[in-house]
Amino acid sequence: MRSDRRTGRVGGRPGRTAFVLGVLVALVASGCSKASSFENLMDIGVCDPDTGTFTSEVDNPYFPLPVGQQVVLEGGGVLVRITPLDEVRTVAGVETRVVEEYEEIDGSVVEISRNFFAQAEDGTVCYFGEEVDMFDENGDVSSHGGAWLADGDRYRPGIFMPGSPQVDQAFQQEVAPGAAEDQSKIVSLGEQTEVPGGTFDDTVVMLDRDPLSGGEDRKVYAKGVGLIVDEAAELTEFVPA
Repeated sequence: MRSDRRTGRVGGRPGRTAFVLGVLVALVASGCSKASSFENLMDIGVCDPDTGTFTSEVDNPYFPLPVGQQVVLEGGGVLVRITPLDEVRTVAGVETRVVEEYEEIDGSVVEISRNFFAQAEDGTVCYFGEEVDMFDENGDVSSHGGAWLADGDRYRPGIFMPGSPQVDQAFQQEVAPGAAEDQSKIVSLGEQTEVPGGTFDDTVVMLDRDPLSGGEDRKVYAKGVGLIVDEAAELTEFVPA
């Protein structure tokens, strides 16, 4: 679930570059720069596999992952399906929930990833890594770019969603130097968001940044649902567990 996934791959497509530039212009206009946006990152110790207690039953209100749930987002030629699977995997000694993310662009599959999440005692959702299959125009697997797994040493699990989200919290989502280093910052809470799949009042709005590529994007998470906006892709279908 890398923040530059769509900006990086689709940057040359009509409309997508304009969208990303619009986001950056808005940030500059509001006085929010890359350097200042992500200062004072939260301590990720809550996700330390050696000291914490975790569960694969993720029920954080803003990023719930019950088996059988599915979130579908569409927009700008992109289709994304996020599905928590009835499957767990032990990563760095922690039993994690496996979540599949499937992505198409203009009707062709471009990426399928298996993401690994566990929830800490305080409700924080910790991200333990992902396996990635990237597809070429022929539908063949072309690479595994961005894949990483927490090993309790150099690669460490990061915070995907805090247990108690607060405005201006900034944190590392991925801690895999040179492979995946995504960061996120909460920029607003309770903002009403209308998408094709409904109108949501209780939301968390985040700005995600990939220091490796310089890519940034905006995501919105709704209570009881999870991700409802990912750049131009918006929730069109929600299948509850």
